[in-house]
Amino acid sequence: MDVLVVGSGGREHALAWKLAQSPHVERLFVAPGNGGTAAVAHNIPIAATDIPALVSFATRERIGLTVVGPEAPLVDGLADALAASGLRVFGPTAAAAQIEGSKAFAKRLMIEEGIPTGVGAIFDDYETARAYLRRQGAPIVIKASGLAAGKGVAVCRTLEEAEEALYRTMVERAFGAAGDLVLIESCLTGEEASLLAFSDGITVTPMIPARDYKRVGDNDEGPNTGGMGGYAPSPYLPPPLVDEVSQRVLQPAIEGLRRRGTPYVGVLYAGLMLTSLGPRVLEFNCRFGDPETQVLLPLLESDLLEVLLACVEGRLEEIELRWKPACAVCVVMASRGYPGDYEKGREIAGLAEAAALPDVVVFHAGTAPANPDGTGERLVTAGGRVLAVTATAPTLEEARQRAYEAVGRIRFEGAHYRRDIGVGASAAVQRTGPCWREWVS
Repeated sequence: MDVLVVGSGGREHALAWKLAQSPHVERLFVAPGNGGTAAVAHNIPIAATDIPALVSFATRERIGLTVVGPEAPLVDGLADALAASGLRVFGPTAAAAQIEGSKAFAKRLMIEEGIPTGVGAIFDDYETARAYLRRQGAPIVIKASGLAAGKGVAVCRTLEEAEEALYRTMVERAFGAAGDLVLIESCLTGEEASLLAFSDGITVTPMIPARDYKRVGDNDEGPNTGGMGGYAPSPYLPPPLVDEVSQRVLQPAIEGLRRRGTPYVGVLYAGLMLTSLGPRVLEFNCRFGDPETQVLLPLLESDLLEVLLACVEGRLEEIELRWKPACAVCVVMASRGYPGDYEKGREIAGLAEAAALPDVVVFHAGTAPANPDGTGERLVTAGGRVLAVTATAPTLEEARQRAYEAVGRIRFEGAHYRRDIGVGASAAVQRTGPCWREWVS
């Protein structure tokens, strides 16, 4: 079977890397891909949002399965267009992808289906929103309802911060049309966790839990980003709690969408806060997480293509996911200025040295060939998040040390990264034992 992966980030490199291991894959394409995907697949110069060109390519090349990485083309209807052309696609329709494309839609769905989440309200008028904000006080969370590349959420400790975030979103239009609607929500506290699940529209099969670090700086300081690193499995979300989240969050969401006539086929991602009152949903995403994918797929023993096809063909209940008895840690290396305006074109050194370390994979996100014609082995930075350096090991602390050792071998001007990925979890594992134990028993 010929397979097409849509996207250009670290998530798509991880998807292509894992799919390339399947004996069922004949040709593997990534559109548009990056400097890393070129090593495991054929890069095709088609933007992830160019739906007509993607459909044309998939039709011409008789692609057996298209796997959509980013949320934007899903929200814009890429899955619908491929299906209308008789092509198989892994990813939800535009109607179902509203669960990420509109935080207002997701909030209403959670309320109607009884899914535990924070208290909040939706606004389309700035003055009304500001009046509500002043009544609620701080700490509080301001969210642009639409897609904002993971940067449209502001966790505000003071009322002044909250008013500034609201003004930036609704008046200054920092996130464009994504700020047409704004959610103002209570600020939940606890340990964050990500639970991703495969779904064929009826059956929901959760993956092992992961943790994503959204803030740009150590100790969760600074603005939100697309994700600065992560680890898996999370010791804070053991199997009994995963079962609870599956029953109270994932399954109700899938059933609610199906009842609304928008069955959900793809990966459903629940961003959770593990509060003293139990798990609460912070957000839903309609695709593989980034960088969660970069720690989950190295731990997945099952053939990814077989799992994706089971979802598309409505037979996910036949599949049992198998996981390696190990832990994974990912550290994202970013360009100077990210998540704001960032530099490009800085030459990257040390990639081979890092990848030579045992059980280390360097997933590329914002990289490109140094030569305009694409020839040669030299790579330069071409995005805000440049690399996702992942290491696996028997314990979380060993994986963490190995990942940072690999990061230390990579160099480019202006590189920055968090130095605390997995720190708290490592302490938790010391109290509870290896965090994978319950997942492979």
